[in-house]
Amino acid sequence: QVQLVESGGGLVKPGGTLRLSCAASGLTLNEYAVGWFRQAPGKEREGLSCISGPEGSTYYSGSVKGRVTLSRDNAKNMVYLQMNNLKPEDTAMYYCRIDNSWGQGTQVTVSS
Repeated sequence: QVQLVESGGGLVKPGGTLRLSCAASGLTLNEYAVGWFRQAPGKEREGLSCISGPEGSTYYSGSVKGRVTLSRDNAKNMVYLQMNNLKPEDTAMYYCRIDNSWGQGTQVTVSS
């Protein structure tokens, strides 16, 4: 059974940084693509970034490209999303996804 647990969210000021973590269990992480998504109140869930399985190729959406870095630690079964220069519009619940499994999310709030 695949389980995903996100952490690392919080309240930061504009321009601040956060590193989100996604702990995966029940699978061999490097065999799967992993995606990060977010959903703000009243908005649709938005795909932000993903990393492919064995190849480890990464993709970033235009809304976060240049401010976000996705990385993966296969030994620890962890995926990270480093977010820099955060903006108020980045405020949302952030989720990781592997295959059809989602975590419970971690809240990111960017406010002065």
